[in-house]
Amino acid sequence: MKYIIVGLGNFGASLAEKLTGQGNEVIGIDNRMNKVDLFKEKISHTICMDATDEFTVSGLPLKETDVVIIAIGEDQGANVMTTALFKNFQVKRLISRAIDPLHEKVLMAIGVDEIVHPEEETAERWAKKLCLTNVVDSFELSDDFSIIEIEIPTKFVGKTIKEIELRSKYNLLALTTIKKTEVKSVVGKTREEEKVQGVASPNTVLNANDILVIYGANNDLRNFTNQ
Repeated sequence: MKYIIVGLGNFGASLAEKLTGQGNEVIGIDNRMNKVDLFKEKISHTICMDATDEFTVSGLPLKETDVVIIAIGEDQGANVMTTALFKNFQVKRLISRAIDPLHEKVLMAIGVDEIVHPEEETAERWAKKLCLTNVVDSFELSDDFSIIEIEIPTKFVGKTIKEIELRSKYNLLALTTIKKTEVKSVVGKTREEEKVQGVASPNTVLNANDILVIYGANNDLRNFTNQ
C-alpha cells in the first residue's frame, strides 16, 4: 500500500519506519530539513516541504495514495490547515492527530476518517491497524506475536470457530468474542456497549457485528486478515 505521512516527529517518523519495514511505500513529509535528512535512509521517500501550501501539495501523488496521516503535533494551526487541505483534495482515507478534545472536535468537523491519539496509542498499534484488514485494535506481545481484535469477515458470519478452521488452516488461536449491543440510557439516548463473551470454544458462533479476539504470529495474522 501507499502512504503519505506529514510530520516526522516521534510518532510520525516511527509509524513511517514501521510501515516502510512492512513493505509499504511511504512518503514522509516535514518542513524541517534536519528531520528529512535524518530519516531518508529509513523511509521509502522523504520530502522537505510546507504541507499547508496548496500548490506544493497538489504535486504529490494523491490519487495513487491509499492513506494520508497528518502527524503534526507541536503546531495545532498547521495540523488543522494541512488536514483541511488534504480533505479538499479528497484523498481516499484521511487520518489526523489530535492534541486535545477541542482540537479533536475541529478535526471531526473537517471530516477526517479517523483520529490518532499518540499519547495513548503507539505507532506499532497503528501500523497493524493500517496494514491488517478489519482490525479494530491490537496488542503486541513480542516482535513476532500479537493479540488482535478483528471485525468478523462476511464469509465467516454464522459459522463456528471450528468450521472456519482457524487453528488448523490459519495457525491462529481464538481467545474470545466481543458482542456489540445498543443500550438506552434513562434519558432515552442510545449508546453502543461491548460485552466480552468469555473464553471461546470450537462451537462459538461468529455473528455479524461481533469482534473476534485472536492470538498468533504476526505473519499468520497478516495472512488471515488480508486474504
